[in-house]
Amino acid sequence: MLAALLCLIVGISDGDTLTTRCPAADPAHPYQQVRVRLAEIDAPESRQAFGQRSKRHLSDLCFKADATIRPTATDRYGRTVARVECRGKDANLEQVKAGLAWAYTRYQIDAAFPEAEQAARVARVGLWSTQGTAAPPMAPWEFRQSNRLKSADATDCVTGPKGGRYQLLPDGSKRYGC
Repeated sequence: MLAALLCLIVGISDGDTLTTRCPAADPAHPYQQVRVRLAEIDAPESRQAFGQRSKRHLSDLCFKADATIRPTATDRYGRTVARVECRGKDANLEQVKAGLAWAYTRYQIDAAFPEAEQAARVARVGLWSTQGTAAPPMAPWEFRQSNRLKSADATDCVTGPKGGRYQLLPDGSKRYGC
């Protein structure tokens, strides 16, 4: 595991991604911006129900606060995946407790996350308040997958958010160059 960093939260992209201003080793550039993806959770996408509420909750907890960033990995988009502590609270876990993020079991390490999600479901808080209704919550990974499939054309080529075209293969990988 990488060393913990003390950084200032300068931006919130959504319910599980933020931008920090962290000290850098270069005296000519003493600070660097680091995009951080909160580890072990997945929040609703901005266009999903509760997406904006999830972002606002993370913003209320962390924006303009000093935070301890404990990196665990780097994701495929170059973001630092980390546990984040703001104002004395574990922001990752607080998002799940508030019912504004799922415990991302695909990358789960800490058993506290599924327990917090279950408690939020039972209490019907946040996105779980719609559980049992005609429009139950859709997991973000399912939402992203359904949008990819909707954007496929007659050749099964998908146009990604930045305009790249690819085919989704049965193993979940992408073949570029349609």
